[in-house]
Amino acid sequence: MNLFSGLEKFGFGSEESMRLYEEEQKNAKSREAEKNKEEEQEEAALILQKTTCCKVCEHTFKTKAVKSGRARRLQPDRDLRPRFQYIDTLKYDVVSCPACGYTALSRDFDKITPTQAKMVREQISAKFHKSEEPERAVNSYNEAIDLYKLALLNTVAKRGKESEKAFICLKLAWVMRGKADTMAESTPEEKEAKKKCMEEEEVFYMQAYDGFCKAISQEMFPICGMDESTMDYLLAYMGYHFKKYEIASKFLANVLTSSSASRRLKDMALDLKEDIIAQLRK
Repeated sequence: MNLFSGLEKFGFGSEESMRLYEEEQKNAKSREAEKNKEEEQEEAALILQKTTCCKVCEHTFKTKAVKSGRARRLQPDRDLRPRFQYIDTLKYDVVSCPACGYTALSRDFDKITPTQAKMVREQISAKFHKSEEPERAVNSYNEAIDLYKLALLNTVAKRGKESEKAFICLKLAWVMRGKADTMAESTPEEKEAKKKCMEEEEVFYMQAYDGFCKAISQEMFPICGMDESTMDYLLAYMGYHFKKYEIASKFLANVLTSSSASRRLKDMALDLKEDIIAQLRK
């Protein structure tokens, strides 16, 4: 069927009309490519190359890091996921040795014991193959996700703490959320890809929730840099997300009655309390 039949009386041929439409699509794609290039340049300006020495194999290498104080902080998500203008700093919070495969969150990379290093060499380095993909000026979301998963595998191999595994799962879920935010939905294939990304985010988010619930009963605060009130709020929000309203309410009560919790954290807790009450009334 010719969708443009009948336009000949106006002087337009169907082939010409289709050609003009395709040209507009090309222009839209070109504008999108230019926009992505500009955003990548903005992000690259906030990145520096940092020299790091691997504690497992003693190999010295360069890794990308965000310039301190350069990125402009935006309003975080309600579960404390950080947001910055022009850059998702979470994409640069993993350090990975290209020689032996040892990978960890930047805050934990140097915190490895000789026994753990031996475990990494036996279970990770013995099987590790360096990626053949060319290095780019900035990390893509897919690259960041791969690094977080490799960090999680390393943490399991070296028998890391429950909190360390949970924190990696949380940040991995956050990175997947960031990726989903950038994914188009103009075709069925794109919609399906975004749906799968969001489903995988949920899996790691639940792993993080379970891991932190175990960690607070086994470890001393601060846990992963979070004091008790911050952890209580985070678990309250995650409990709310998974419709565990009774458990979420208990964690919130800890925040609201804490003498050390900040006013901002208590305000966030009060907002969350209202949301939980609204859901319970339903």
